[in-house]
This record gives sequence, structure tokens and C-alpha cells, in this order.
Amino acid sequence: MPGPTADFWNERFRTHTTGWDRGAVHPQLLHWLADSTLKPCRILVPGCGAGHEVLHLAAAGFEVTALDYAEQAVGLLTQRLREQGLKATVLQADVRQWHAAQPFEAIWEQTCLCALYPDDWAAYAARLHQWLAPQGQLFALFMQSPKPGAEDGWIQGPPYHCDILAMRALFPCDRWRWPKPPYARVPHPGGSAELALTLEPIQPGAQV
Repeated sequence: MPGPTADFWNERFRTHTTGWDRGAVHPQLLHWLADSTLKPCRILVPGCGAGHEVLHLAAAGFEVTALDYAEQAVGLLTQRLREQGLKATVLQADVRQWHAAQPFEAIWEQTCLCALYPDDWAAYAARLHQWLAPQGQLFALFMQSPKPGAEDGWIQGPPYHCDILAMRALFPCDRWRWPKPPYARVPHPGGSAELALTLEPIQPGAQV
């Protein structure tokens, strides 16, 4: 079963059917900034959408690169940056194929993984590992949106349910350092929630 196409996402932005969009900066980003878990650095925001976090990070002194599959999203964010006098690199790109010119110190992963069809998750997780510098951090918000009662409900989407055990398999402990649970659960206005945690890449040959 193929995942959502660029036309699918462009239509969502054209018709403003973007139910995942809070309309404001993610509260977990504000929390991580406030307690200095996340400090100004080179940061990547894949699946940036309307770019609330991109705008906030750019205003806070980060060097931001933002990616989105939909040209409509790229155009919207580019316009918002221009209107607010902010700078960020915004690219229309397929995250399953995009190559970074140099590694990033941080990645904000909020809405990209859960928007990809699960068959593409492994390729995307490998990209995330490649994109991060050795001491970098993945700031992850894993979508919790199971659909009980439906056949194969866990795989219906987008957004696709990011079960924490599936995430442990997708980001294995021989490649990623995991914090100890429990993980912060951030409610979404749409009725779902996200698990918030930070992962660090482990380089080949490093002691786990």
C-alpha cells in the first residue's frame, strides 16, 4: 500500500485541512528551550508544515533548515519567514531520499514520522541517524493515535500510530541511546497525544 503523495499533502494545505496543526508552537519545544535541554545550534525540522517551530527557533537564534514534501507548505513557511523578518533554509524535499551537506546538532521530529507510511519508517530512521552529528540529539514526539475497533487500526493514517515498542525496534539501542521511561505525554487538541523524548545516535564501533 503506497503512502500519501505530494498531491495529497498539497491538497491538505490548499484546503486548510491540517488537523495536526496546533496553530501555535508545540508546548514541548517551549519546555525544552526553557530548561536548556535544547540550545541554539544547527537544527533540522523535517516535515515542517506551516512552520510554527521553525519560526520560533529562528527567532531564538538557531540556524534552521526545514524540509517538507508539499510545495504549498514550503511556500507558506517561506512567506511567513519573510513577513516576520526571519531567516531559515526551507527546502521542498522527500525525506526518504534527501542528503544533508553536513550533519546537524539537533533534529526536531514532530510530524514527519507519523505522516510517512510505516513501510518507509526504516529508511527514514536511517536518514535521521545519518543527518545527526556524533554528539547530536533527536528531539522526538511519537504520535499516539491508535484506532481501536478498526481492522489494522494501528496502521491507519496519516497520522500513523507510533507505538512505543515499535519505536524501540525502529530506533534500536545499538544505534540510539534511549532515556529511561516514563516519557512525557503531551496531549493534542485533536484528541491524540505524543510521547516526548530525546535520542542520541551511537556511532559504529562505539561502546553501548
